[in-house]
Amino acid sequence: MSDTNASHDSGAQNPPHDVAVLGGGSFGTAMTKVLGENGHRVHFWMRDQAQADEIRKTGINSRYMPGVKLEGDIEPTTDLAGAVSKAEVVFVAIPSKAFRAVIREHSNDFRDGQIVVSLTKGIEEHGFKLMSEILQEEIPRCQIGVLSGPNLAAEIAARDLTATVIAAKDPDVRRAVQDLLGCEYFRVYANVDVYGVELAGALKNIYAIVAGLASALDMGENAKAMLITRGLAEMSRFAVSLGANPMTFMGLAGVGDLIVTCTSSKSRNFRVGYAVGKGQNLDEAVKELGQVAEGIYTLKLVKEKSESIGIYMPLVRGLYEILYGTASIKAVINSLMMAVQNSDVEFILPRTISQ
Repeated sequence: MSDTNASHDSGAQNPPHDVAVLGGGSFGTAMTKVLGENGHRVHFWMRDQAQADEIRKTGINSRYMPGVKLEGDIEPTTDLAGAVSKAEVVFVAIPSKAFRAVIREHSNDFRDGQIVVSLTKGIEEHGFKLMSEILQEEIPRCQIGVLSGPNLAAEIAARDLTATVIAAKDPDVRRAVQDLLGCEYFRVYANVDVYGVELAGALKNIYAIVAGLASALDMGENAKAMLITRGLAEMSRFAVSLGANPMTFMGLAGVGDLIVTCTSSKSRNFRVGYAVGKGQNLDEAVKELGQVAEGIYTLKLVKEKSESIGIYMPLVRGLYEILYGTASIKAVINSLMMAVQNSDVEFILPRTISQ
């Protein structure tokens, strides 16, 4: 099932609700801005008291979104239990490395049937768990959803036209999120393939690093298009082997998110790849970025997982050799060009190699 059911009307026309956003980074801030402008009361949780104080006084989160004013009924707080207890719907924008620890520590603060939606595009190291799976394990009594898509935080904050996907098994969860977030510039489509939508959001970060490398090397537009579409073939092949619906990758969470992350210098993962392509080592590139580029962690996990289940992922393997091994970028690209010329679109022609 692909993206269906665009939100029908502006969130601002709906009655105001109490919602919580957990995580004071750029995406958490962007969602807080949308929710606040749609007339909802937002309990905006972050660890850093100074950051919360700044937002309360100035309406600006200067570390992650300098110059962007948060309007509406927004309550910055460092009290997670208080934020969750007041909220009908909780949006979680905590980096994947800290995601489980925070949810587990506060699992008793969530209510039976409360809607909890992950905004985090990442994979947990131990056991290859996605964020929705962590929520299911830690707070199984809640109703779980996932938000993903071609959603650069800075553009959402600037009210640029954007579409996203809410994936949830329960139609009430999908409808609630569409009503909360939908407005004249932010369109919310629905999907039932939670695993596919979430896996697409995590996997595309790897290919954004590859695209950043290609851009730094001044590769042509044809080559960039090749890398993006072969990336799509690779990530869908991997995801479907784990149970995702292949059609999900034709939608916003798949090809949509892949395009924006692989072509925009606003993408953190693209910027890391670009810096490495220009000669920086990985640690320098990450330090300069100053924010989490989830693709760096995801790359290691996907390489291990794909090898353990026997899925052929030459771009993943090549990027791993560049970032963590001693391979040169040119050598890896040459080896990709020498690989067997296989079927163009996965799931149409049988594969001619088993690697």
